[in-house]
Amino acid sequence: MNTAYVALGSNIGDRTGYLQKALREMSQEQTIELFSISSIYETEPVGLEAQPYFLNMAVALKTNDSADFLLAKLQSIELRLDRVRNKEQNGPRTMDLDILLFNDENMEKNRLCIPHPRMHERAFVLVPMSEIAPHQVVPTYNQTIKHILDSKPEGFRKGVRVWKRQGQAEEFGLFEN
Repeated sequence: MNTAYVALGSNIGDRTGYLQKALREMSQEQTIELFSISSIYETEPVGLEAQPYFLNMAVALKTNDSADFLLAKLQSIELRLDRVRNKEQNGPRTMDLDILLFNDENMEKNRLCIPHPRMHERAFVLVPMSEIAPHQVVPTYNQTIKHILDSKPEGFRKGVRVWKRQGQAEEFGLFEN
């Protein structure tokens, strides 16, 4: 059984609804078992800044799938959730699902780099990851998520705000561990 960590992000349409639908779609896959889900964070856009704020979160999952097959499933979920891929790499999107880590593997392929090559630069990834897996080691850096986040300069977390804390059920049953 493989362990993977996936980042979720949405900044157009019903952002919360898209996150909830993505979690539901992942949990309905027979080969995917979600076992830890972060809070939801509202974050400022990175790169192309003239766009709406994102809602971001991270999940930990178990799967029998290979990293390539998991990527294909996640991209299929993105498409079902109205994702349109355009030339703007950091442009607006209904749903973005990125594999951050897969076991303790390092891999570099055309469509997939693990660990995610920019995860260590992104507060919107490190903050939710530190909530669900603070002691997870990032293979390329041989450091834990917590250590990487704690070593960032003051102000690194600026622009990352809790939108919905993990454990507040209400209509977000899928957002609970």
